[in-house]
Amino acid sequence: MSQRRACAVLGVDRTMVRYVSRRPDDAKARERIRELASQRRRFGYRRLHWLLCREGWTMNHEKFRRLYREERLQVRRRGGRKRALGRRAPMTVPQGPNQRWSLELGAARPSPLRYESVSDAFACGRRFRIFAVVDDYSRECVRLIADTSISGARVGRELDAAVFERMARPHTIVSDNGTELTSMAILRWSKDRNVEWHYIAPGKPYQNGFIERLAFGQLRFQRTPA
Repeated sequence: MSQRRACAVLGVDRTMVRYVSRRPDDAKARERIRELASQRRRFGYRRLHWLLCREGWTMNHEKFRRLYREERLQVRRRGGRKRALGRRAPMTVPQGPNQRWSLELGAARPSPLRYESVSDAFACGRRFRIFAVVDDYSRECVRLIADTSISGARVGRELDAAVFERMARPHTIVSDNGTELTSMAILRWSKDRNVEWHYIAPGKPYQNGFIERLAFGQLRFQRTPA
């Protein structure tokens, strides 16, 4: 029986039977999305989509979200235990100055269970934060800024100023997973300057020991009794 007669008997349109999907194969895109999601385990689909487009992929956010959901990569809600955000890769040992910088930004609201030496408060009670950058090879303090508010965009501007003063750009920057340091402003900054940003595991400051040495050993506040 011919296809024409079979379709007529069944009452089916021939165009539906002969239709061939023209949708491109997304296997490679799915594989890369899974790789990025495993490297950046606390990134949602928006930031993962931005990372994918940065690598040269052409895909709108709606299609990316569909693939993201089909692969079941949605980020789970945070529980009591902290989860890692950065890449699962060991850090390299710097062999010269300006190869790796360590960065610390004092918390806006420090936890009472942990002493924060890079944030404090004025006598009036208003808090201020300290932004510190150290060269891991020379142990030199590259940048030390105190202010009541330091955003991700401000961090990028201060790093640009440090690069201009030293006439050298670091290959890698190491920091914790603070909100300002995982913002889109920092992602764009690292991409535009071609600087690799390495995040340590949450709750493990010893992985960023060079800046912790400055923060907890050398940077001390002298408080005047009221």
